This record gives sequence, structure tokens and C-alpha cells, in this order.
Amino acid sequence: MGKLIVGIILVVASAWWILKGSLSVLGRSGIADLITILNGAIPVIVFLLGIFIVWLELDELKIEKELAKEERKTKRKK
Repeated sequence: MGKLIVGIILVVASAWWILKGSLSVLGRSGIADLITILNGAIPVIVFLLGIFIVWLELDELKIEKELAKEERKTKRKK
């Protein structure tokens, strides 16, 4: 129950910070800060996603190659 309350407080506080937020501290809205963060983070996330997809495909090709090799060995033994 305590974790739920802390989670709700964090959600409300972060939404408030984005909508009203840092106007009093930095003189600009939290939405401008959020857009700045997204502009920096999205290319990095896309890059990492691309690396992950390439790694998965290379691993799949490696497995298919090993499977084909095993099938050839099995056919030779018969």
C-alpha cells in the first residue's frame, strides 16, 4: 500500500512539474524541458533499438547456419 501511495505522489508531482513546473525556478515551462529531453533521447533510443534488431538477426542467421550444418551431418549418417 505504501508503494502505491509513493507511486501516485511521484506521478502527480512529475505531471505538475511538466505542466507548471520549472517556471518559477528556470523561467520556462516543464514542457520545453521535456521536448529538449525527447529531442536528445529519441535518436539514442532508435540507435539502440537498431543495434538490438541487428544483433537479433545476426544471432538468428547464426542459429540457422548451425541448424543447416547439423541437418547435413544427420543426412550423411543415414
